[in-house]
This record gives sequence, C-alpha cells and structure tokens, in this order.
Amino acid sequence: MWTARRSQPDGNEFSQFHSGASDSAAQRDRARIIHCEAFRRLQAKTQVLGVGEHDFYRTRLTHSLEVAQIGSGICEQLRERYAANKDYLNWLPSMSQIEAICLAHDIGHPPFGHGGEVALNYYMHSMGGFEGNGQTLRMMAHLGEYSPHHGLDLTRRTMLGVLKYPVLHREVANYPIELAETTSNIDSYKPPKCIHDEDEAVLAWILAGLPDEDIRLFRSTEPRGDKRKAAFKGFDTAIMELADDISYGVHDLEDVLALRLVTERAWQDDVLSRLSGDDVISRELDFYNRKLFSESSTERKHAISKLIRYFLPEITIEAQQRFATPLLDLQVQLSAEANATLQILKDFVYKHVIRRPEVQTLEYKGQQLVLKLFAVLRDNPERLLPPAVLLRYQQSEYKERVICDYVSGMTDSYAIKLYHKVFSPDMGSVFDRL
Repeated sequence: MWTARRSQPDGNEFSQFHSGASDSAAQRDRARIIHCEAFRRLQAKTQVLGVGEHDFYRTRLTHSLEVAQIGSGICEQLRERYAANKDYLNWLPSMSQIEAICLAHDIGHPPFGHGGEVALNYYMHSMGGFEGNGQTLRMMAHLGEYSPHHGLDLTRRTMLGVLKYPVLHREVANYPIELAETTSNIDSYKPPKCIHDEDEAVLAWILAGLPDEDIRLFRSTEPRGDKRKAAFKGFDTAIMELADDISYGVHDLEDVLALRLVTERAWQDDVLSRLSGDDVISRELDFYNRKLFSESSTERKHAISKLIRYFLPEITIEAQQRFATPLLDLQVQLSAEANATLQILKDFVYKHVIRRPEVQTLEYKGQQLVLKLFAVLRDNPERLLPPAVLLRYQQSEYKERVICDYVSGMTDSYAIKLYHKVFSPDMGSVFDRL
C-alpha cells in the first residue's frame, strides 16, 4: 500500500488540518511546488490559447500564479469578515497553505490542454483512466522529484486541498457502448472527473484519520446527466476552485480583449444583454465599456482589476451540516448576483475563444500529435524512451502508465520537437538535445 514518508501526528490525525497549527509545513509544501519541474513546465503549456502565439496572454504558469493571488485574496477577505467567528476562522487556510494548493492545482495537466487529456485517456480508459486532475495527484504522490517513492511528499492538507474529485475512474466512468474506432474523432473518450484507479491507496492515505462516515460520504457520487460525478469537495478545494473560476472568467477575458478576438457587438449580445441590470457591470456600464475596449492596456487592466475586487467581498462561508469534519463541511460560495455575472463572463470566454474554429484546430492538432507520440513510444520503448523513463518502464507492471506519465509531463514545445524528431524526415540529429 502506498504510504507517505513524512510522519503524521499521533492521536486524532485530522487535528493536523487545523489552521492554528504551525504554518511551516505549508511553507515547505509551497516551496517544493514552486521549485518542482512540473510547475516550471507550466510556462510552456497551453492555458486557453496556444503557447508561443503571442507574448501577452496567459500560460498555465501565469494562470496558476493568478489563481494563487486570488485565493490569498479570498482568504484575506474571509478572515476579516469572520474575525469574530472562531468556528470558521480557525479552519481558514493560511496564506502559505492556500497558495500551495492553488499553485499546484494544474501541475498534472498534459500538453495541448483538454485535447491532450482526451488523447491520453483514449489509450488509458481501460487501464485506470487519465484525467488532468488525477494526474496532478500522481505528480504530488509519485512523480515529483523530491522523493523517489513519494513524489513531492506533501502534507495531507495540501493534498486534500488539491483533490478536486475524490472518486476513482472506475466509479464514475460511463463511456458509450460503442466507442469510436477511428482516431480522427475521439470525443467519446473524454474522461470523467476523477483520480486514476492506481491511486486508490493515495486517496485512502489523504483521508486517513477522518471519521468513517465522513469518508464514505465524501467519496460518494451523484448523477450528472447520464453519468455520475463526485458529490463533495473540501473547504480549501472550494476556495481554490472559486479562485480558478474567477481567473478564468475575468483574467482570460482580458486576453480575449487584448488580442481583439471579440467585438463590442459580441460583448453587447452575449454579456450585456444577459445581465440583470443591477449587477456590477451594468451599474457602471460606461466605465466598463470604455475601459475594456480601450486601446490602452493600462485602462483595460484598471477595469479587470476592479472586476476582481468586486467578486472577493461577495464570497461567504456556508456550513453544509453534513460532515463532522469542518474541513469537509465548510464551503464557500458567491452571492447569487455575483455568481450569475461570473457565469456570463465564463460563457463569453468559452464561446468566443475556446469554441472558435481557430482554437479548436490548434487543440485538435495537438491531440493528434499526442496520439501518435503515445503509440510510437508504446510500440518502441527500448528504442525511443529516455534512459530514466525506460528504467521505470522496465521495472513497472503498469507499462502503459509509465508511457502516459512521460507524455503527460511534456510541454507543448517538447512534444512538438519530439514529434518532428521521430516523424519528420528532414528533422533530427544525433546531436539533438530535447
């Protein structure tokens, strides 16, 4: 069974989660995340737009830094709001803790975004699955370079905070009866939100010491259309996910506007027409219209920053009254008006960026590249795998997982270079160093 090397407190183990404990362990976790290879590689992984297209817009690295900043801001606001409520205040994560969680939340995402994720699950769906958040857990528990057997060897609270979906692939997988037999369209292999089946022991360690009934409920699922999804998330995770949503809806909006991917008419039709009229944008309509579509990046940034500042005070803590463990029972939520506004902004980014044909074409191209790399590495491991990866491959009983770990850890640019080195006749030399 997988166990972490770091010793845990005696007695009631979930007392370690209390925010009154020393912050040194969270600071150590944050340092390990910042200095690990997986975090640095985020600078060359796609966030929304393809890496290398422009020097302004966000990569997964800058996105993660912004999520950490927003997460810290959320905690600061909540600490002020609930200064007299010790039941809430004592369970708020420290600044180091929430930053560690937010910085780590995307370290397992593969090259080429969700296109790469589906491509890897095409090969792994019958062998424990592949999902970006599940791979983040593998990076923390197995693949990080701090410990040869325990990855980054992080504390339970950090790992619980990053754990967005505490369910196994086999518990929520529900693929079409007839999966696509061609690789030209592999949409049916989109993975459920989960962790990989091989990491069941890691999940058990994270939750060890919590009441059995809390563990059972926390690991339960609920319907989502014709599929099932994780029903619960932890308190720290809820803060991180809200910070992630705000960054996606507001910061990614800045990229859209800076690159002039949308018109003022689209803004009118898809945002302003859907707002309630009593929301933050409608109340200062002239300000936002003028600033967001200004030629000046300073003016645009002014509006973006003001939007961020609007959302933070609209967040409150709510107790679900479902769990004995406060770190599972407490959640955060936006006010109804703020949540509706954020959803409109997220829908706008999704429609005008993620779903636009130019972006979909790049994602599809990356997906096909990942498919071909996985296949050729799987079929020629002795010939093509780097020595360290080949050694793991030879020693592992889960050989496809070793290939998957290797490909998922690639940056966009590394995957492209390796593809050309293997497949392009006029590329590659014995002197090449990837």
